[in-house]
Amino acid sequence: MKITRYQDHIIKETPHKVDVREMYNKESAQAMLIALKPGESLKPHKTPVDVFFFVVEGTPTIHIGDESEVCAADSLIESPAGIVHFLSNASFLQARILVVKAPRPVSSTKVL
Repeated sequence: MKITRYQDHIIKETPHKVDVREMYNKESAQAMLIALKPGESLKPHKTPVDVFFFVVEGTPTIHIGDESEVCAADSLIESPAGIVHFLSNASFLQARILVVKAPRPVSSTKVL
């Protein structure tokens, strides 16, 4: 058994300049845990593979294409490949979101 703890990972350098920690990275999938402080957001971007978001904590807004919705903890949101998406946190509390890309992308995410 392999156990991966959020606290044991360093913050990954990304164009988004927020707390992103790589929790899993295999050919079959990639998982990142993102912590958004109040007022923080990711930049709109497209990924070459399907993505799903699982809200661990807080109430972030998930933006996919022309749709945006505030999502509560324990919600899973799907985002198909090639669609502009991003996360934001307009609340007064931290939000944490597990982001899973499957399979792991072999080409780069396109930040817009």
